Amino acid sequence: MLAGAYALAVAGVLVAAIANGAAWTSAKWQNPWWLLGALFAPPVVVWAMGVRAEQRVPALKMSTIAPLIVGPRGLRARLRWIPGVLRGAALALSFAALARPENLVKPQEASERGIDIVIVLDLSGSMRAVMEQGASTPTTPSTHRPTRLDTAKEVILDFVARRKTDRIGVVVFGRSAYVLSPPTLDYQLLATLVGKMELDLIDGNGTAIGDAVGTAVARLRKSDARSKAIILLTDGDSNAGSVSPDYATHLAEAQGVRVYTVQIGNGDEVDVQEGVDIFGQPRFVRAHFPVNPELLKTIASKSGGEAFVATDRAALESSMHAILNRLERSKLQAQAATFEELFPWLLSPAVLLVLLEALLRVLVLRRFP
Repeated sequence: MLAGAYALAVAGVLVAAIANGAAWTSAKWQNPWWLLGALFAPPVVVWAMGVRAEQRVPALKMSTIAPLIVGPRGLRARLRWIPGVLRGAALALSFAALARPENLVKPQEASERGIDIVIVLDLSGSMRAVMEQGASTPTTPSTHRPTRLDTAKEVILDFVARRKTDRIGVVVFGRSAYVLSPPTLDYQLLATLVGKMELDLIDGNGTAIGDAVGTAVARLRKSDARSKAIILLTDGDSNAGSVSPDYATHLAEAQGVRVYTVQIGNGDEVDVQEGVDIFGQPRFVRAHFPVNPELLKTIASKSGGEAFVATDRAALESSMHAILNRLERSKLQAQAATFEELFPWLLSPAVLLVLLEALLRVLVLRRFP
């Protein structure tokens, strides 16, 4: 009787395995302790519904039972143990279902053409200089004149919004370099992080170009994309940091990363806001921020990239789009792992066994009294 209960439970598992293919071979049990219930509960149930039930049946004393012993027995008498067997098997399957078997569904690989890009944004003090918008950009009367940082952020946000399959990361730098975001397809997160970038969030008393490029290369080191690129936006000369631009360029070459440099401004005197006047209007002064175009050209040429110069917003937008057009497209495997719950394949036969037991009790194996 007990063996029958276990046999039915095993049969239920086999049916589930056959119905769901090879999913059970790699299944993981989230609550494995419930399997102990599947092992030890059936004997108790079978005993309670078999031996113990027989002991609870009302007895009638008779002078002799010889005729009953030697007399023929009907089919119902031989099947009186079946309800206990069915209940035990159903309980074993129910406990197995509570153990929550799960199967890792093979990720469906969606081949997408894309590249891995890290945008490196200068947050040094020189980025507070006013940047002209260009003839192609409509202007509105306003006391606010966008800075180089304001313009760079808007262009970066537009650049990110136009992408669909490129993984993009952001590194910001001043006197030191920091990872704002590793390469990701979460463009909404990127837009939020870039939008919050302001001057004075990091030490802007320096321009660590070598550190910035080196940090970006480190984020792309484990990338599986065939095309990897760094877009460096800066308006100053390298004058800080612990990594030299030459060594950072060497690292980029070794990792197959192309560096595209965008020089913001050409070194001429520019307007910089310096407080407000007595009427609350912004007051601007002229300032000069040195640039090093030769350094940026060297970084770009040695790494296989290209150097651009942007003196206004229109030129900056044009540079960013030109960079994208020059990048070689590569295939990325976008994978999304999902889990499949297998417990329904155990719970369903358990329910069917309970229903079968109930039908047998009502229609076939009725007891009286």
